[in-house]
Amino acid sequence: MTDFEQKVLSELAVLKSQMEQLMGIGQPGRLHALEMRVDSHERSVQRLKGVGAAFGALLTVVHLAIAWVVKK
Repeated sequence: MTDFEQKVLSELAVLKSQMEQLMGIGQPGRLHALEMRVDSHERSVQRLKGVGAAFGALLTVVHLAIAWVVKK
């Protein structure tokens, strides 16, 4: 085996081990953990959007009530 072939095979072995670490070997890998964190973050963002919309609606109702009371 030439030096080039040996170098290529050793680099392929390193690449294979890095891919196994990234994807997981029968267990969730780092990508799975990252996907779970992103899903959690997206749920939090959606929840905050809902709270913001509810607060905006409440603020609008209060503003309309104040305008109605001042008008009378």
